[in-house]
Amino acid sequence: MKIQYKTHIPVPARIYTHAENRINELEHLFSGIPEAHVVFAAKNGIHYVELTIFVGSTVFRTTEKTADMMISIDAAVSSIRKQLYVHKDKLKETVVSPDAFESEEDEFILIPEADDYNAPSFKVVRSKQFPFNPMRVEEAILQMNLIGHAFFAFRNADRDNAYSVVYRRNDGQYGILTDTLK
Repeated sequence: MKIQYKTHIPVPARIYTHAENRINELEHLFSGIPEAHVVFAAKNGIHYVELTIFVGSTVFRTTEKTADMMISIDAAVSSIRKQLYVHKDKLKETVVSPDAFESEEDEFILIPEADDYNAPSFKVVRSKQFPFNPMRVEEAILQMNLIGHAFFAFRNADRDNAYSVVYRRNDGQYGILTDTLK
């Protein structure tokens, strides 16, 4: 698996080695050739690992934070494995290897929730640009769940590629917002 790293802190070589070994354990679960992007950060003694895996047009993403960088790496890999397992039936034809979970015992690392750190309100802390690919609503909901977000923007293939946003409602159902302007 091709792995790219981005760091916001000095990272010892043993952390890279551990991350590479753990992330490569996931490679056999994918039917395509995955590419992983890993971001290491730390703040106030909390170690953050953001793991994003791209397989074709499907994206898996998780962010884990613990008091130890190696545990954060383990938790991130476990979280991606859990995403694959939860959505394996929907992904089997395109992303997940057909026999990915047949001979493997599921390994999930449970990490207690970290304290909620108060961040200033209404402050933009990250900006992203990405293509809005045409897709069906079901694909957008799946993509939203895979990256662990509460919403997902896309071009709705069922509505003449209108800009749309699917979102998770408080009752656990899904909603969709669609642009009516042409």
